[in-house]
Amino acid sequence: MVIGFFGTPQFAVPTLQRVLDSSHTIAGVVTQPDRPRGRGHKVSVGPVKALAVAQGIPVIQPTRLKDPDVESTLRDWRLDLGVVAAYGRIIPEHLLSVPRLGMINVHASLLPRYRGAAPVHRAVMAGERETGVTIMRVVKELDAGAMLATVTRPIGPDETSDVVEADLAELGADLLLRVVEQLADGSLVEVPQDAASATYASRLARDEGLIDWSLPARVIHDRVRGLHPWPHAHTILHGARLLVIRTRPMERTSDATPGTVVAVSPEAIRVATGRGELDILTIQPEGRRPMAAREYLAGHPIRMGESFSRA
Repeated sequence: MVIGFFGTPQFAVPTLQRVLDSSHTIAGVVTQPDRPRGRGHKVSVGPVKALAVAQGIPVIQPTRLKDPDVESTLRDWRLDLGVVAAYGRIIPEHLLSVPRLGMINVHASLLPRYRGAAPVHRAVMAGERETGVTIMRVVKELDAGAMLATVTRPIGPDETSDVVEADLAELGADLLLRVVEQLADGSLVEVPQDAASATYASRLARDEGLIDWSLPARVIHDRVRGLHPWPHAHTILHGARLLVIRTRPMERTSDATPGTVVAVSPEAIRVATGRGELDILTIQPEGRRPMAAREYLAGHPIRMGESFSRA
């Protein structure tokens, strides 16, 4: 089949590569415009564009998908199918019917749970023990199309969202290729979603990282994992912002006010929470690299009884 590919970040790269390695043809790639990236804010190409250019595939980067030139280009490609993987924008309804067989999407959750922009992060933050990938039909309503196939993956109690997402990208790429083969031979079965069971995974915001120490230790731990690698969980000590990179929840409970340092050792800074205690194992002063607790404490002594704050 002749396929048009919509995608932008690293998550979409394995899917694009699998299709390139298959018997199907990528007619062209639609990806978001180049943007400033990294600390230097230099304009650079996204991962999907980089792969497409390296493979000599036509690339378009529209600022508006409603631009008539976008539909014209897609029609010129004479597509059998559109494949979407983390493109980052809602595709207008009038484009969905341009490919002969419509468009399908690689979505990193077990739909109908976690529709939306940040399904992996939200699942980890919620303490979910399982996630997966759903290949679905792209329809007008966000992530509401019929399910074509799913694959599941457990979430380890200490795994961060970037690790889970990278694994789901590979699983989703394999699953997508199987679905494309079923579409080609007419054996695909489509299952409607149960809209009543749907949940929404909104895009992450920078201010979500501020730790509320009144929450249970396990909840804070899950937020630390889910907010890695951006925007990171963070707290305030002596007026300075500290990123909390790696933690360990403890069942024992202290009578200390949440946010109070109750123990300091070379391995960890132990903090009272609303229920249980939380060991901070890796911490990062703003603008510097992550440090193990031992290294951080060598240059920034913390005493029992001091308190992390929210402001």
